[in-house]
Amino acid sequence: MTLEPPPEHPSAETTAYRRALGAFATGVCVVTADSDQGPLGLTINSFTSVSLEPRLILWCLDERSERWSAFAAADRFAVHVLAAADRARAARFARGVAILSEGEFGRRADGPPRLPHVLARFDCATHERIGMGDHMIVVGRVESFSVEEGSALTFWRGRYGMLGDVK
Repeated sequence: MTLEPPPEHPSAETTAYRRALGAFATGVCVVTADSDQGPLGLTINSFTSVSLEPRLILWCLDERSERWSAFAAADRFAVHVLAAADRARAARFARGVAILSEGEFGRRADGPPRLPHVLARFDCATHERIGMGDHMIVVGRVESFSVEEGSALTFWRGRYGMLGDVK
């Protein structure tokens, strides 16, 4: 895939299309993987389940991301579903290079970096990479997972929100 710089000023139609896509509320996740500079994270909202048997998930990576080369080459990664209180963590990994510092993550054996205190975590081996438009679809084979109780961080029309049990 060739990388072209994004237009400095998106067209009115592109801006309108992006706004229309923003009408679909999503959860917020951080993907982690190892890189040449160390473990790093990336905020995404393009996470979805593909298959229960085998256990497959996918997420999408923008070609213009500063972290493109690290995540495009990663053989292992973890997807972390963020809790409602994790807006700062989502913002931290949304832009720029987001290297994880010592004590910010853990890991099991040769697995990917794992963030603590998340609603769900999926440790994956890369199953397939598919170029599509200006993104790469990364399909992961889930090797292990965990889940916790709590309200979820959401993203809708360019803003963070939450979704949880209504009592």
